[in-house]
Amino acid sequence: MAERPTVADLRRANIINSQEIVAAIDVYLRDPTAGPYHFASGHRLDIASLVNATPAFENLDWAGPQERAFRVVLTAAVMSAQPTGP
Repeated sequence: MAERPTVADLRRANIINSQEIVAAIDVYLRDPTAGPYHFASGHRLDIASLVNATPAFENLDWAGPQERAFRVVLTAAVMSAQPTGP
């Protein structure tokens, strides 16, 4: 595994499961100010900071008809993010 693994690396290693990733995204979509998501493994990911630092999100509206596109881009960003370790 990489020195600083991505969420995708942790998923492949069965350290973080798919349901946790979906839950992290759902929490952010319900409340973007909720703070970092804590996975059961002890890893943490601040999705709001990730969104604010990713230019791909600048022109996406996550409400209404573009919600699905926003979720797809958000999932890709989360999978490539490097969470803070336990």
